[in-house]
Amino acid sequence: MSEGTPCTWMRGGTSKGGYFLADDLPADTAARDAFLLAVMGSPDPLQIDGMGGGDPLRSKVAVVRKSARPGVDVDYLFLQVMVDQAIVTDAQNCGNILAGVGPFAIERGLIEAQEGETPLTIYMENTGQTARATIQTPRRQPIYTGQTAIDGVPGTAAAIPLLFSDTAGSSCGALLPTGRAVDVVNGVECTLIDNGMPCVIMDAADFGITGTESRETLDADQALKTKLEAIRLSVGPMMNLGDVTEKSVPKMTLVSAPTAGGAISTRSFIPHRCHATIGVLAAVTVATAATLAGSPAHRLARMPEGRSPAVGVEQPSGITEAALELDAAGTVTQAGIIRTARKLMEGRVFA
Repeated sequence: MSEGTPCTWMRGGTSKGGYFLADDLPADTAARDAFLLAVMGSPDPLQIDGMGGGDPLRSKVAVVRKSARPGVDVDYLFLQVMVDQAIVTDAQNCGNILAGVGPFAIERGLIEAQEGETPLTIYMENTGQTARATIQTPRRQPIYTGQTAIDGVPGTAAAIPLLFSDTAGSSCGALLPTGRAVDVVNGVECTLIDNGMPCVIMDAADFGITGTESRETLDADQALKTKLEAIRLSVGPMMNLGDVTEKSVPKMTLVSAPTAGGAISTRSFIPHRCHATIGVLAAVTVATAATLAGSPAHRLARMPEGRSPAVGVEQPSGITEAALELDAAGTVTQAGIIRTARKLMEGRVFA
């Protein structure tokens, strides 16, 4: 690939990374992964010899193709390129990078834009679920400027509503893979849950912290991270994820009572570094956990009333709003969120 490979670099939500057409990448998985590691400059903490930003939020890849599935416009495979390990994993979705898939697909000619706005259905290959995105397309072209602000991103941009359905158990086979709202692992009460993102949700107080500490403070707490990793390795088989030693899931999420006007406060690890924000589908999963009586999240949350509550999930960079649709029994049936995206670069990348 000495002539370079076509690529678009985009910010999607609170993440950024490379967007590729599937046909532009090696068909062989090992060759593809080797290429992407070289593109990002992994393994290296700074990723100095590549496009990666030295942080999991800035070392992500979207692989997009026109879909042959009925009722679906494009297929999207998310790949997390580890920063300091030679690992590329498809073990999870990414709802932030998902936000850029629609504009990218339109700009690369995979679908035809409509006048005003363009809805499209995206199949998430990682978990076999679909999402519905709506892209602003005046004059039949995606725009990135707008008046929508999301915490963790400076300024404003065009809104991209994302609607998820049938995400329960996307990776684990069930919303609650053990069938319980609470499991005790290594003496800690945990909710093992997957509503689009496998998460282990625990009360921060059980680890002797408030849950409002800075990302840097928690990253420096090796004793805390050792305890979290021991739990993560133990729950992998319980969540039908198997050996998760080299996987980026489940997300270890510490919750506490809200302090900034949201419904619940979080500190999430992906998996060994404290997240600067929280992933889209992780926010949906945490909000869902807060509806489960007896769970740590339910005990600590201050949930809004109504059948379609907007649940503010506090995180280190602000608040991520997850919208839940509940049935008469209080069960979550559908979830949505608003993200933004911006095209940063289009050209060829070299490995």
